[in-house]
Amino acid sequence: MTLRAFVVDSSFLNRRPRMVSVQSAACAPMVRAFEGKLDHAPVWEDPQRTSAFGLRVPGALGDFLILRALYASNGTAIAIAEEELLQGARDLATQLGLQVSPEGGACLAAARRLKNQGWLHPDDQIVLFNTGHGLKYT
Repeated sequence: MTLRAFVVDSSFLNRRPRMVSVQSAACAPMVRAFEGKLDHAPVWEDPQRTSAFGLRVPGALGDFLILRALYASNGTAIAIAEEELLQGARDLATQLGLQVSPEGGACLAAARRLKNQGWLHPDDQIVLFNTGHGLKYT
């Protein structure tokens, strides 16, 4: 499988990027499927409430594509607790002046945890996708 769908111009890269799926711990079917080395993600029964409602997807239509991209890129999947994702959004606001969604805060929280676990290294170049603006949450 090619990761070109995610990388428009990869000519500047010296290696393919590792993909990461970030989900709320309240609803994390991709994380569970990845950890179980499955080729599809069973529906997450009884998803809990989260302020990052864009991450509350109990059954993704493209689950098998996401998992393929994670496996092919030597990526990972990570579930972020509610307080972590909210803190990430606050930190992006106070430190960078960005009004991001809780989903964006989840990405920062995931990057922090992956760095603390040694999965990300200090010289790694990363891209965080903020999938929403904080205004829709006010």
